[in-house]
Amino acid sequence: MRIAARRRADWMLSPYAHEGKQRQARVSGEWVDVVEWGEGDPIVLIPGLAGGWKLMAPLAARLARQHHVIVPGLRGDRFPGGAPAARDISDLANDLGLLIDQLGLERPAIFGVSFGGAVALELAASQPSRVGALVIHGAEARFRTSLGATIARRVLERFPLPTDNGFVNQFFNLLHGGKPEPGPLSDFVIERCWETDQSVMAQRIGLLGSFDVSDRLWRIAASTLVLAGTRDVIVPPSRQKALASSIAGAKFRALEGAGHVGFLTHRTEIAQQVRGFLREVRHTHC
Repeated sequence: MRIAARRRADWMLSPYAHEGKQRQARVSGEWVDVVEWGEGDPIVLIPGLAGGWKLMAPLAARLARQHHVIVPGLRGDRFPGGAPAARDISDLANDLGLLIDQLGLERPAIFGVSFGGAVALELAASQPSRVGALVIHGAEARFRTSLGATIARRVLERFPLPTDNGFVNQFFNLLHGGKPEPGPLSDFVIERCWETDQSVMAQRIGLLGSFDVSDRLWRIAASTLVLAGTRDVIVPPSRQKALASSIAGAKFRALEGAGHVGFLTHRTEIAQQVRGFLREVRHTHC
């Protein structure tokens, strides 16, 4: 499934999305993309399980109006099966720490979405001195592996699928919190997600099954904001609120009507929430 150029432009929404500066960095023996927008205090925006930086571009463009936004790639994005696969989420958190050093960033704000939220939580818990502020959307301290996710993983592992596969696309549709209206948004999500190799998607679903930072949340020193969509059926808002309650001083904000891809559908509200939160953090530390 391809999006016509005009409809794709509608969903990139801003010239920032096309003007991101793209380069490569080497971490753990693999080259990954690093895409940057805007100027100002840095925010490292960690993408989810599939879709990479392109799926994050509309939100990155909004945040870049007042911040320097850096979206790093993850192992497997560019060369599936190239470097040794991550054994667990901590491997990816270590990659992120190395990348922060390479980019010369000093305690940047870290914003993790879904799978990227797990990476962000692991980094904040295991290497707290690297994180200046923490924003989490669509993640929890320990992911519950659902039957649907298990089936999706097995299918992705074993069967080469076309990008119009109805079964897996139904899983992507759950990201909206219900069946989305046909149109550029749902097309955009599906097309971007299928740009991630299906073996990589399967491997990352497996990593979430063993992820658990619940007994180390006390180590998180950064000011934290948790943003949850009220219609998120992948990680229900009650579990995201429980995450916020378990981190000292963390703030929780509900995004009314948002699903797991609230970072797209509610990107303006999220950008406002994040900018306000980071202003508070900056004033507190001045």
